[in-house]
Amino acid sequence: MTGLVYLVGAGPGDPGLITVKGLEAIKKADVIIYDRLANPQLLKHARPGTELIYVGKLPDRHTLKQEKINELIVEKAKEGKVVTRLKGGDPFIFGRGGEEAECCVEEGIAFEVVPGITSAIAVPAYAGIPVTHRNYNTSFTVVTGHECPKKIKSSVRWDKVTLASETLVFLMGVSNLPYIVSSLLEHGRSEDTPIALVRWGTRAEQRTIVGTLADIVQKVEEAGLRSPAVIVVGEVVKLRERLQWVEKKPLFGKRILVTRARSQNSALVEKIEALGGEAIEFPVIRITPPKRQDVFDDAVKQLDKYDWVIFTSVNGVDCFFKRLRELRIDIRTLAKARIGAVGAKTAEALLDRGLLVESLPGEYQQEALVEHLRPLVKAGQEILLPRANIARKVLPNELARMGCHVTEVDAYDTVADATEASEVVKLLQEGAIHVITFTSSSTVRNFLKAVRSVTEEAEALLASTKVVCIGPITAQTARKLGVRVDATAETYTIDGLVETMKQL
Repeated sequence: MTGLVYLVGAGPGDPGLITVKGLEAIKKADVIIYDRLANPQLLKHARPGTELIYVGKLPDRHTLKQEKINELIVEKAKEGKVVTRLKGGDPFIFGRGGEEAECCVEEGIAFEVVPGITSAIAVPAYAGIPVTHRNYNTSFTVVTGHECPKKIKSSVRWDKVTLASETLVFLMGVSNLPYIVSSLLEHGRSEDTPIALVRWGTRAEQRTIVGTLADIVQKVEEAGLRSPAVIVVGEVVKLRERLQWVEKKPLFGKRILVTRARSQNSALVEKIEALGGEAIEFPVIRITPPKRQDVFDDAVKQLDKYDWVIFTSVNGVDCFFKRLRELRIDIRTLAKARIGAVGAKTAEALLDRGLLVESLPGEYQQEALVEHLRPLVKAGQEILLPRANIARKVLPNELARMGCHVTEVDAYDTVADATEASEVVKLLQEGAIHVITFTSSSTVRNFLKAVRSVTEEAEALLASTKVVCIGPITAQTARKLGVRVDATAETYTIDGLVETMKQL
C-alpha cells in the first residue's frame, strides 16, 4: 500500500504563521522531512513516535542533495506512510516543491500541496514594509537571488526585470548582493532607489538594514549581515520608518524559555508572543495523578466533615474537582467548609467553579495566608489541604500549631521531565535563549537536573542568559542551587512575571 505525501509550506519562521491545514498535516504524519528554514518548534505538534528527518540546506552546503530528498520522500511513501515534507515559506516559491511533486507523479504516489505564507510577503511585512501600496506601486516581482553571477548566460532577464515592477523582492540573495545591485544599476535603476535587507524575518533574530543602491553593499558588509535574508527594492521601503510594528513591541528580539508544566504554560506563552517575544516551551515538570490515590480519595469522600478546604495552586483546584467528577461526589458536600486560597489565580479558578474565597492575602505565599487565617480558624477545626506531593510544609505546620486538625493530601504529583533537554542545551550553547523563566522551586530543580543529564556545564550555559523568577521563594531556591537571578517579579503572578521581563 502506497502512502500519502503532503508538501507543506511552513511559513517564514514565526511558528504562529503556519496554516491550519499545514498544522493538520504535521499532526497526521508518520514521517516529517524538514529543512533549515522550517521552525523546529512546529515539530512539537507531531505525534509521539513520528520519524523526524532533517534535510536542511545552507547556501554553500547541502545535508542532502535535492535528488536524495526526492528519493527519501518516495521511499517513505512506498512504505505506506504519511509523509509531510515541511519546507520554509511556500513549497512552490523557489522551494523546489514542484520537483518533489513531479517525482510523486512519476512514482504513482498521491500527494497534496499545502501552500505556506511566503517570506517574500511576510518578512517585509514584519519589517513594516508593505510590498504593495497604491501611492507607490501597482505591482511587485519576486526574483531568485541565488543565481550564480559567473553563469555565462543569466536566467534572470535583468533588462526586463529591473524596470518591470516598482517593487522587487529577491529571495536567497545575500551572498549575491553586489551582483544584484550592479545589475539593477546597469539596467536603469537609480542609485537613490531605497533597498532593505531583512534577516531572519518574523523570528527573534529579525534584523533590518535600510539603505540605497548606492550604499547598501557597504552597509551590509559593515554590519556583517549573513543569510537568510529577504531583499526589498523600491519606494515602499520608505514606509518602514512609519509602519514598523513588531520591533516596537516590548519583548521583541527576546527568545524566552518557559519551564512550567505544558498543561499550565499556555497563558504565559500567549502573553510573551502578544508582546513580540518568541516562547520556547521546555516543560521540566509533568502533572500526574498522585501515587497514593487512595489517600486522596478517602479525604474527598469525607468532605462534609471539614471546616476549611485550602488550596495553594490552580493545579490543586483542577485536580481536586476532576477527582470529584470521577468519583461522582456532589459539590454540595462542601456546604459546611469555608474556602481559602494562595494567589489570585487560585482564587479565580475557584470562582469559576462557583466558590468564593474567604481569605486571600495580598502576597501570594503560604506565609501570608497563615497570617490571614490566624484570626479566622479555631483550635479543633478540621482543615483539608489538597496539594502537590512536593509542596512546602509552612501552611500545615502553622495550622497544626494553632490547634487545628490538618489533613494534608497529595492531589497531584509533579514529575521531572527532561524529554527535550538536548534541544534546549543546544539553543543555550548557541546563545539563542535570551531569558529563562522559573515559576516555582520545582521548575528550577528540574531544569538543572534536565540540563545536567546532557552536560556538566549547566551553570556556565546560563552566563549570557537572563533568569527571571516569579517570586522570592523561587529566586531563593535558584540562588541556593548556584543560579544567578537577574530579576524577581514584584507581583507573584504570570502577569507580574511578564511585566518584569518587559523591564529587562
